[in-house]
Amino acid sequence: MAFGGFNNGDSRPLQSEINMVPLIDVMLVLLIVFMITAPLLTHSVKIDLPQASSQPTEEKPETVSLSINGEGQLFWNNEPLDDTSLPARLKAMAEQKPQPELHLRADRETRYQKLAEVMSEAREAGVEKMGFITSPDSGPAAESTPTAN
Repeated sequence: MAFGGFNNGDSRPLQSEINMVPLIDVMLVLLIVFMITAPLLTHSVKIDLPQASSQPTEEKPETVSLSINGEGQLFWNNEPLDDTSLPARLKAMAEQKPQPELHLRADRETRYQKLAEVMSEAREAGVEKMGFITSPDSGPAAESTPTAN
């Protein structure tokens, strides 16, 4: 299996092909190694786990709706509220376990300053979950979908 010799008198031409035999040997060795180790990786230990029949209970926190109309008046769950009693209500809400979510509803004409003040008071009171509630557009796509009020 010689490719050629150092003999100048040799009449055979030199071969310029890659010898594939060592590469095939390496691939076969790797194949055998993986065939042996693959079943060892999927080995598992069988144990008897206890069975429980109870269902987990999910406590969904209530939601508090805080609405602001165009004049800046506040409504706590659709009941009128003074600006002075808002921090006390927010503080009492923040101390409940689980803490209720605060849903902010603002009229289109509500000044951003008033909304920012309410959000700041809620953060100072310790309210963690706060979200904005909007009404969908009354376009053709919204007319075909029912809305819950």
